[in-house]
Amino acid sequence: MSADADRDDRDLEADPGTSTSGRVRVPVDAVCVGCGRIRVTRTSLEAMEIDPRAALSDIDAADCTSFKHVCRSCRAITWWNPIAILTGLLESERERGE
Repeated sequence: MSADADRDDRDLEADPGTSTSGRVRVPVDAVCVGCGRIRVTRTSLEAMEIDPRAALSDIDAADCTSFKHVCRSCRAITWWNPIAILTGLLESERERGE
């Protein structure tokens, strides 16, 4: 976890995702259904049932489905509900060459 976490312990500079089998992970604000914490997580568009060819700027979090992800607070794999697609974070990472 980065040292730049805010007071809610949300990691705003989540570890950059890597491409795995052609799937790119995108940063999203999401809420864990187990504990209710809101965190920046990374998941694939496919996991949220979004066409991977879709432009990120055209995707609304309301169009995304829940996805499974590890929750550090629950210490388990839980369902997460997306709140926002963090296109700004993704663009700033690209500008920095990450």
